[in-house]
Amino acid sequence: MPQHTRRRIAVIGGGANDEHPVSLASAAAVARAVRALKHTAVPLTIGEDGAWRDEQDTVLPAHRAVELLTGCDAAIPMLHGVRGEDGAIAGLLELCGVPSAGSPVRAGALGMDKQATKLVAASLGIATANAQLIGPGSAAVTTGLTPPFVVKPASGGSSNGVFVVADPGGVADAVDRARAYGDPVLIEEYVAGREVDVAVFRDRHGALRLGATLEIGVASGGVFGAAEKYDGSARFTVPAPIDAADEAAVRAAAVRLYEGLGCAGVARFDFFVTADGPVLNEVNTAPGMTERSQVPLMYAATGLDYTGLIAELLAAVPSTVPSSPHHGEAPQRTGATA
Repeated sequence: MPQHTRRRIAVIGGGANDEHPVSLASAAAVARAVRALKHTAVPLTIGEDGAWRDEQDTVLPAHRAVELLTGCDAAIPMLHGVRGEDGAIAGLLELCGVPSAGSPVRAGALGMDKQATKLVAASLGIATANAQLIGPGSAAVTTGLTPPFVVKPASGGSSNGVFVVADPGGVADAVDRARAYGDPVLIEEYVAGREVDVAVFRDRHGALRLGATLEIGVASGGVFGAAEKYDGSARFTVPAPIDAADEAAVRAAAVRLYEGLGCAGVARFDFFVTADGPVLNEVNTAPGMTERSQVPLMYAATGLDYTGLIAELLAAVPSTVPSSPHHGEAPQRTGATA
């Protein structure tokens, strides 16, 4: 999509899940940037009740929402969490023939499923925490795992339903609490390491653009929780003060995951940097995108400001949705630039 051409851009926020408020904030920031770029923003919201709404908060029948989407030149989906980031919105946009600035169905579905992500990471030679998957109704077991543990829904985000448990005696209760946010549940060994994230997108020339690495200040024995993410107390250091070998390892692992999952648009990859190298925490194919979110901060440190980042993401959107079944999968390129 040429940067100088004015377009109608659907910006989709909200979502019928517990990340609804975060998604609204991301969508509002993106819409501001779209307007700053002299495009026409068409905000659409999915309510917590699942109903579509327009900018005036008018409830729309599904066919009217589709009409508005198909009247746009492209869409930027800012739906975090299930029934959105998990490939649901990508599938709708693809079926409607609306080019998207986000990841395709496969990448969203795999990235949202933390157990599936582990399997993909393992196939790429990227370490993850040892874990047990606890299915719906199954008893919590920690066989083969060493405490302390992290208990969390296998699908979900924003650190909702994530609990640190010191010993096996507290695991069953933590699993029950995590199930309130999603099922199945993962029990992982706690990874002691520095939490370092990096973001990746493919630009209009086909080159991968990586942001600066970012370190999250996390108290010893704790996790980067939902409260710290959104109450302004999170401590970010950009670029992350890690040595050159760890920096290279994190960046290389992020590129392999972006390519292996078939991501498009911008994705964020969260790692623990340990003495044995990076350990993947999780993948975010629809990361938070307020002006103060991690991804914009990473690119700002490379000289690409928020509006410029949105411009680059839009410029990389194809003008039409190809009929190929491989639409949205990353082309096979190996180059990566900062």
